[in-house]
Amino acid sequence: MSLPNLPHSHGQAIELDPDKMPPAEDFQVIADIFKQLGDSSRIRIFWLLCHCEECVINISALVDMTSPAVSHHLRQLKASGLIVNRREGKEVYYKAAETEQAQLLHRMIEKLAAIACIS
Repeated sequence: MSLPNLPHSHGQAIELDPDKMPPAEDFQVIADIFKQLGDSSRIRIFWLLCHCEECVINISALVDMTSPAVSHHLRQLKASGLIVNRREGKEVYYKAAETEQAQLLHRMIEKLAAIACIS
């Protein structure tokens, strides 16, 4: 890739080697994941599922939400790859995906909560 014609060149590494910047599509994937965490109820559900595997009824009771509302959040979290589910008879159990993304987001939520919730 040729060097872009920058209005002001400050000699910084990214200016001299713009190929080091990830493509725009990579940032869209990250933005889509952060959208999942833009809802406090969804963050609570994700955090809970990082600590245990639960069915919709129990998740609903633990976060004090209706089952349809919880199911809605679970569908979104599952579509983003942050949680997985398994069926056992008639019950469906959910838990955080065992991916580097999900683990990093869990650690980030816990660290941000510790920082933000200190009074």
